[in-house]
Parts: sequence; structure tokens; C-alpha cells
Amino acid sequence: MRIASVELDGRSSYGLLQDGGFAEATPLLRERYPNLALLLAETDLNALSDGVSDEIVPEEGLRFLPVVPSPGKILCVGVNYRPHVEEMGRDIPSHPVVFVRFADSLVGHERPLLKPRISEQYDFEGELAVVIGKPARYVSRENAFDYVAGFCPFLDGSVRDWQRHTMQFTPGKNFPDSGALGPALVTPDEIPGGFDGLADIGLTTTVSGETMQQGRISDLIFDVPQLIEYCSSFTRLLPGDIIATGTPGGVGAARKPPRWLAAGDVVEVDLGPFGCLRNPVVDE
Repeated sequence: MRIASVELDGRSSYGLLQDGGFAEATPLLRERYPNLALLLAETDLNALSDGVSDEIVPEEGLRFLPVVPSPGKILCVGVNYRPHVEEMGRDIPSHPVVFVRFADSLVGHERPLLKPRISEQYDFEGELAVVIGKPARYVSRENAFDYVAGFCPFLDGSVRDWQRHTMQFTPGKNFPDSGALGPALVTPDEIPGGFDGLADIGLTTTVSGETMQQGRISDLIFDVPQLIEYCSSFTRLLPGDIIATGTPGGVGAARKPPRWLAAGDVVEVDLGPFGCLRNPVVDE
């Protein structure tokens, strides 16, 4: 399944992307589970299989929200691809480098990213995001995939000068509407080869048609099961929580000269079977 959160007629909703359009969850399902996080918390995604309208809304007219509009936690992993470690002049980490984003720092597919007015160093980082499907605490890597609801593309928009004010990343990673999540949560059954095929998926980030980043999920230093094991050891992961797994080499800050995002740019994060997240950039 490909599950999206959208705004329809001025209200937040969710449903399935199919046949080039969107099938909204039925009123009964939405009354029982008003958003995707509650659906995950109280039942499972199979409730959507027969719980959507027969009416298809054309995708072109949709106003996408972040797949999980208000996740309890957004845990982001830094320097988790070797080429990115090298280009940023860092050492290979012995443990995952984890920082947090706030929910209001993210927008949905096709929604504008805001270049902050107080910085010229707005950068792009395409990533794979993992959406947690059930409560997870002290999960072993062998059982980690049992806790995954699905995957989607993620853009970790980074304001580099603010990121480097101190050793803490938080300020540079949380400007409003600076990152994106979407277009859809894609369930594991959509992956060619299932979980075993996850490592073969490629990640490409383009800016205004120019390829900037290319990598494969197999290039992760700490893979998805390791990240779930680690994160569930220091916090309680809940349905709808997000783990962004890191970015390949090729970010704007490492280029000579640097390639910062500017109004008029369009950023695309393409993850093959997980879809392509696309966002224009505008000035704040």
C-alpha cells in the first residue's frame, strides 16, 4: 500500500494513492482513527485495504501533508554514509549520531520549502525515512523489521551556519518548513524482494534537474535494524515515530563552490519503489 496524508476541503485526511489518484479513508474509519498515527497506534494498516472511498481524487489536485502530520518523535541520523563522512571531514562514528527535528519543520510533497531569511547556507540532504508501526523498546536488530510500518523519502533541509554555531545540530535542523516528508508511506510488501530487497534500493537527490547525490541503502554505516535497535534502547518508539537514516555524499556544503538552495530551485529525492519527493524552494 501507498498511504498519504492530505488536506481536502480544508480538513486533514488520509487514504491510499492508487491509479494516479487518491482514495480517501471512509468517514467511519476517519471518525474512529482521525489521523494516520492513531490508526497505527490502535489497529494496523490493513484497515485501509477495504476502508477507502470508491471515488478517486486526481493526484494533481491534492495538497499533501507530511505522511505522518504530527509524529511524536523525528529522530535523524547524521554522517551515516561513508562518502558523506569523508566530505564533511568527520571520523567514522562508533555509534549512530542522532539529533531531533520538530514536526513543524516539515512540509509535504510538492509544498514549498522556506529558505530562511537569516542565512544563505540552506542545504539539501536526501534520505530514507522509516515509520514505526508499533511500540518498540529494547528491540533487537534481528526483530527490528517487525516494528516497521513502512518507508518514504525524506529531505533533511539543513541551515549549515546555524548547525555549526555549537556542537549541537538542533538550530540548523529545525527552521520552519525547511524539510519534507512524503509523498506516501510505502508498506514493505511494495519492496521488490521485501525487506531483503531494501539494501538494493538507490537514492538520488536532484536540484533543479542536476543530480547532486547518489547512493544505495546498502551504503549505510548503521543499517535500518541497527538504528531501530539503538534508538529503541534510549527512548520508547511509538507508532508514527520517524527515523531518518542519513544522507549520501554530494551535499551542497561540500561542493566547491558550495551549492546552496535558493528561491526557484526544485529539490527531488527519488527512492525508486518508495516514490519521489518533490519540493520547490521559496524565500521566507
